Amino acid sequence: MEYDVVIGIEIHCELKTTTKMFSSAPCVFGAKANTCVNEVDLGHPGTMPCVNKEAVKKAIQICTALHLEIDPLVKFDRKNYYYSDLPKGFQITQQFHPIGKNGYIMIDADGEKKKIRINRIHMEEDTAKQFHLNDITLIDYNRAGTPLVEIVSEPDMQNGKEAAAYVEALRQTLYYLGVSDVKMEEGSMRCDVNVSLKPKGSNVYGTKNEIKNLNSIANVQKAIDYEVSRQKALLDKGEQIEQATRRYDEALKETVLMRKKEGNVDYKFFPEPNIFPIMLDSEWIKNIQAALPELPEVRKERYAKEYGLNDYDISVLIANKELADTYEKVMKTAKNAKMACNWMLGDVSAWINKNGGSFQNINCEYLGQLINMVDAKEISNSQAKDIVLPEVMNDQDPKTIVEAKGLKQVSDSSAILAIVKEVLAEQTQSVEDYKNGKDRALKFMVGQVMKKSKGQANPQMANQLLLEELAKLINN
Repeated sequence: MEYDVVIGIEIHCELKTTTKMFSSAPCVFGAKANTCVNEVDLGHPGTMPCVNKEAVKKAIQICTALHLEIDPLVKFDRKNYYYSDLPKGFQITQQFHPIGKNGYIMIDADGEKKKIRINRIHMEEDTAKQFHLNDITLIDYNRAGTPLVEIVSEPDMQNGKEAAAYVEALRQTLYYLGVSDVKMEEGSMRCDVNVSLKPKGSNVYGTKNEIKNLNSIANVQKAIDYEVSRQKALLDKGEQIEQATRRYDEALKETVLMRKKEGNVDYKFFPEPNIFPIMLDSEWIKNIQAALPELPEVRKERYAKEYGLNDYDISVLIANKELADTYEKVMKTAKNAKMACNWMLGDVSAWINKNGGSFQNINCEYLGQLINMVDAKEISNSQAKDIVLPEVMNDQDPKTIVEAKGLKQVSDSSAILAIVKEVLAEQTQSVEDYKNGKDRALKFMVGQVMKKSKGQANPQMANQLLLEELAKLINN
């Protein structure tokens, strides 16, 4: 039997603010347990929440970037449930009045553009973090109260690849906005996926299973692909899908049951009595929207138009904003956009990974000059990579280095031809070997030309001149 796959995703994203959503306690990842917390976060009697203005600003930026309708009237609600990660016994959220609704984001799946609708974005506070040991549970309240936005998609995705593309598109957008660290491995971006199957063409949704806390984009795709195959196998056998919460086990490469759901939990939502409704100033909202930074989709189009790069190069470049920003600075000096891209993605990135440097510390003018010298064949690619690049990465002028080390490449055909004739006269055995079909002899003679020129001869020109002279010797 054929099925339609229905996938919806809820993403919790921690906002990059100095203090928490409703308290003055600092937001610091990795701090000693329970050192970034105060009375409000711990739910002490008599304490009152105060809304973080910066968090609201960042939520507006996200809504704008994702084309949502912004509600200027900010209201909060209480979500009541009693669990050890919520010391107050409730979470302050936006159940009835989300700050944004009815948006979308475009994804690229298998080379085709697809619009994924976003149902809503609402603000709330994060919970504490629990550590379950053998017979005890430890709780770190540092995370309690951290500003969050929850981004709820419509069920518009149909396979793991589309879902992964959606999460990556969101991650890039939030990353370029600068509103979050979006580090899934650190929990600043967490992903819950709902998966269900229904008979092909049916308007009735199947029973969904939720996969909680996926910690990487790769695992989003793997978990969904496994869950789809699991549900399909059950349905094909005539069995019912039970509503449940599952997790993805990386070692087993399968989803594992956490708990079954009997139905929807009644959280007894009601308006938060300690936060009066806030009407946002329309000019404040407009100023936030006007100052929005360039987003990934816009940058993709610009790179294709300005630099003529292909889709793959562009996608790799913009995946790292610091890398992309540095590339643009290099291109103020460099003339060959494709060559500059290759250098940034290849040797420059490799040097930084190996030496622990930073793209932000590169002298982009010097690097652009080096790329121009390679492009103009003033020095060989190997000389640039092995000798000059390390110096440039340490803020040294490439032109000065080339002059000081005598690296400037010789492209004078008459000068190289003279060396070629010397080599042919000296390497008579290699000439005979070449005549007898031994191609390695040519490589050896090119090497001798490079040696005699102290590495400065243009290797392509040396190869071509050798071929021409050998052809003359063979024909004579």
